[in-house]
Amino acid sequence: MPMTRLGDPGVAEVLLGQSPPSSAYNDEGEGLPFFQGKADFGLLHPVARNWCTAGQKFARSGDVLMSVRAPVGDVNIATEDCVIGRGIAAIRAGRHIDQWFLFFALLHSGPVLQSRATGTTFASINRATLIDLEIPLPPRREQEAISHLLREVVQRGAEEQVLVVHAQNLKRAAMRALFTKGLRGEAQKETEIGPVPENWEVVNFGSVRERLQYGTSTRCTYDPEGMPVLRIPNIEPGRVNASDLKFGKLSDEEASRYRLADGDLIFIRTNGVLERLGSCAVYAGQPESALFASYLIRAQLNREKVDPYFAAFFYGSETGTGIVAGRATPAADGKYNLNTGTIDSLPLPLPPTLDEQREIVAILDAIDRKIELHRRKRAVLDELFKALLHKLMTGEIRVADLDLSALNAKPVAEVAA
Repeated sequence: MPMTRLGDPGVAEVLLGQSPPSSAYNDEGEGLPFFQGKADFGLLHPVARNWCTAGQKFARSGDVLMSVRAPVGDVNIATEDCVIGRGIAAIRAGRHIDQWFLFFALLHSGPVLQSRATGTTFASINRATLIDLEIPLPPRREQEAISHLLREVVQRGAEEQVLVVHAQNLKRAAMRALFTKGLRGEAQKETEIGPVPENWEVVNFGSVRERLQYGTSTRCTYDPEGMPVLRIPNIEPGRVNASDLKFGKLSDEEASRYRLADGDLIFIRTNGVLERLGSCAVYAGQPESALFASYLIRAQLNREKVDPYFAAFFYGSETGTGIVAGRATPAADGKYNLNTGTIDSLPLPLPPTLDEQREIVAILDAIDRKIELHRRKRAVLDELFKALLHKLMTGEIRVADLDLSALNAKPVAEVAA
């Protein structure tokens, strides 16, 4: 891949920002958008939070904006003329380079710039460092092909993220409706937790559980020779995430006391984020023979009265997390705690039959699968983008050599719709 210096004639012009007086900027939309650093950056374009009426350094629409102070190397493209502060450099494409190719070339150069940053309090780079930066410069037609492909992958990833957000909003709305109106269209009654269907009961959690237990305090490590021990990071609303496992070495007798069984409900009992206390996961057999740590509480339920997934969904809803948060105990270290007595006293709305509980679980499970599908697609596209960025910028592959039929197919959002 042919290389060039960023500051070579016809490649780019580098302009460093300068902070205007504080009296010159505002949050009311007066003047030009004012960008100060990485905090103002979006996925591809900055998002205005402040405006400036007396700027000293300006960027134009289409300029690449780079964060040059802690963190170093993040980039966006300006969509309009704007004022730039001292944490930003504007890099203006010259006649030899496509502006979007310049953007991606600079994004690829982020690690190099970070390695050249100086400063003890705030890492930063200066204009000389930027001008001396070497970037690839293939023929113009190839630049445009590369930037078009990379933009397409970024856009598809953004579409998947939008679909994740839409599905999450759908789930919240479904929870509100299902836990207040049920599925049978019957009249509602007022209870301590708000309206519920008339033939539902609101019971204390203690009346439907058979056992509550704190987890093991055994020291855990990433050494896989021990037994898997679930910790707070493994507990997500409704499910266990086994991607960051630690292991503990326990005797067979001790391990038997903490071994989880299918359908066990696992509560987080201490956390600095109040809303996390309501999160509880249902153990469904993975990872196999898992134990649970001391910051968790295991609840074994009377399965003839309540489906554990129904309980997990309720305590993960807005109503459920609000109830748990309202009963948590603040600690001196700034965290919030639950104990077995508090969990036993938590109200739980119950339909009269397990069948209705399971129908509600099936609806929410379907939405969760949709959320997870779009998350996985987003993750795959993110990894594809990283691989393509590296290989295209180093010349390891060429756009002409790639099979782009999958990207040229109907957009992901249209297929999902």
